[in-house]
Amino acid sequence: MASNQGASPPDERELRRALAIAFAAAVLVAGGIFYGLVVLLDFQEIDTAAKLDAKTLFDLVKLSFGVVAGAGALVALVVAYRRQRVDETGARREATRLHTERFSQAVDKLGSDSPAVRLGGVHALAGLADDAPTQDLRQTCIDVLCAYLQLPFTPDPGEDPADQEEHHRYLALRKVRHTILRLIGDHYRRPRGTHRSWQGCDLDLTGVVIDGSMNFSGAVFSGATVNFGGAMFSGSTVNFGGATFSDGTVNFEDVVFSSSTVNFEDAVFSDGTVNFDGAVFRSGMVNFTSAAFSDGTVTFDGAEFTGATVYFSSADFSGGTVDFNSATFSGSTVDFEDATFSDGTVDFNSSEFSGGTVDFGGATFSGGTVHFDGAGFSGGTVDFNHAEFTGATVYFSSADFSGGTVDFNSADFSGGTVDFTSATFSGGTVDFNSATFSGGTVEFGHTEFSSGTVHFNHAAFSDGTVHFNRAAFSDGTVHFNRAAFSGGTVDFSDATGSARPELLAAINSPASAVVILPSAWLPSVT
Repeated sequence: MASNQGASPPDERELRRALAIAFAAAVLVAGGIFYGLVVLLDFQEIDTAAKLDAKTLFDLVKLSFGVVAGAGALVALVVAYRRQRVDETGARREATRLHTERFSQAVDKLGSDSPAVRLGGVHALAGLADDAPTQDLRQTCIDVLCAYLQLPFTPDPGEDPADQEEHHRYLALRKVRHTILRLIGDHYRRPRGTHRSWQGCDLDLTGVVIDGSMNFSGAVFSGATVNFGGAMFSGSTVNFGGATFSDGTVNFEDVVFSSSTVNFEDAVFSDGTVNFDGAVFRSGMVNFTSAAFSDGTVTFDGAEFTGATVYFSSADFSGGTVDFNSATFSGSTVDFEDATFSDGTVDFNSSEFSGGTVDFGGATFSGGTVHFDGAGFSGGTVDFNHAEFTGATVYFSSADFSGGTVDFNSADFSGGTVDFTSATFSGGTVDFNSATFSGGTVEFGHTEFSSGTVHFNHAAFSDGTVHFNRAAFSDGTVHFNRAAFSGGTVDFSDATGSARPELLAAINSPASAVVILPSAWLPSVT
């Protein structure tokens, strides 16, 4: 078998090859320059025309050797560069070798039976991630820490004296898990590009039980995937206050929030995707107060709000898409009080409001689109008290109001469009008492009032257009007590059923509004 003892390393062979090529190129360049100068000075006729004097020949030789000297400097530069590359490659290999050794030792500690040794392994892995020579090696360390959190663990046996040893071991191992949660948050808050920053790294916390504190306040989620899918937030506090979601994906799909506090106050959603699809808000609090939704997509498709309190108060929806499609509001309090909808799309299509309270009191709808198409209001309270509809388009098309209370008391409809086309009012109470219709369009065309109660008491119709054309007043109660028709157009053309006496009384009082009634509601001429 041949020996490789005298063989040169690949980098050394490559260096020698580069030097040979550079030297040959220098000689060729020098010769080419000398020959070119001779041709340029028309010395090809030197033997027949005139003798080349020694001074000129000496100058040509000096110029040629000057070129050769420059080429030599170039060769020296190439040698220095190649040596630097070789040194850097060697340093990287040595750093990677040392990292691998330390990584193996840290992982061994993490698998120890002793909680104290495991805790040392956690800190060792975090330190390795900080000092990793490459992004891939840093990501590997983070993946191992996340994988540890995903491992099943024995639940707390309780504080019974008979189980004291198991209880103490549970507390010790929980300390290890809580330390990992804390370290992840601490490192993700550090600005990207600074030492010990993990921003830009993926976090896979799928199915993890988060029963300790995590602090992501002020963190920037950009260009990475952070996955909490199927996680259980139980008795924990997780803070995303002031965080920026500007790119990448943050996934809370099928997460359960139980007795926890999750804070997104002042968070900025400016791009990327944040996914709460199928999440269950069972108890505790999730807070989006003063959050800014200016771009990107935030989805709550199929989410269940069964008991928690969820705040969107004073949130600013100025772009992007916020999606509550097919969500169920059966027992929670969801608060959009004083929120501003100035652009983008907020979608509650086919959502079911069967209990709890959803509050849009004082909200401003000045632009964009808000959809409640096909939503079912069968219980609970949905509150638009003092809301301002000044420019947005809000759809309740084909919505079903069969129970509960939907309250537009003192709402201001001064611009935009609010559309109840083909909605069904079959139960519960829908209240427009003291609402002001001073501009824009409110559409109840083809709406069916078959049961329940709809109030327009003290409502003021001073401008804009309100359509009840082809509405069906078949049963239930629709009240217009003391409503004022002082301007604009109110259209009941082709409506069916019986006219409310207070409506006819309000129309017959001095008014400048245009009120269009079906022929069956007009007084008979004798």
